[in-house]
Amino acid sequence: MASLNKVMLIGNLGKDPEVRAIPSGVKVANFSIATSENYTGKDGNKVEKTEWHNIVMWRGLAEVAEKYLKKGSPVFIEGRLQTRSWDDQSGNKRYTTEIVADNMVMLGGRRDGGSGGDEGGSYGGGYSGGGRSSGSYGGGSGGGSYGGGSSSAGASSSGSSMPPAPEDDLPF
Repeated sequence: MASLNKVMLIGNLGKDPEVRAIPSGVKVANFSIATSENYTGKDGNKVEKTEWHNIVMWRGLAEVAEKYLKKGSPVFIEGRLQTRSWDDQSGNKRYTTEIVADNMVMLGGRRDGGSGGDEGGSYGGGYSGGGRSSGSYGGGSGGGSYGGGSSSAGASSSGSSMPPAPEDDLPF
């Protein structure tokens, strides 16, 4: 029987990403995002329920997170669930479940004047190294989709991107 471990979230960062390098030199970023749902309760009042999700990004995605993501940034995250366990200082077994990101799309407009598109960019990798993202980078305008180490817009890992297409050059 086949199985699938896939998570897709749209939310806002709860804090700036914490980025560190492991002994091999590979970067890893950790941060949390909030997702919210609104509904009407039994009493007729509107209720907002917020869930917090721990996100882990490796390699190139971690570098992009470090450079571009800030507290409050809206993002789309695609990845897989992973549960880890460890023994705390008291010898108790502790568990955490996190999302290991394979792809990310930065949503919303550009705030800091950095390079990239006016509407965000999409960053992704694929499944290499045991499911960890290869961290390929692709900037672009309009939240275009790039990944797997190539970019149809010709963006490079230096963060440069092509200017947006003229509005009269729309395919419809």
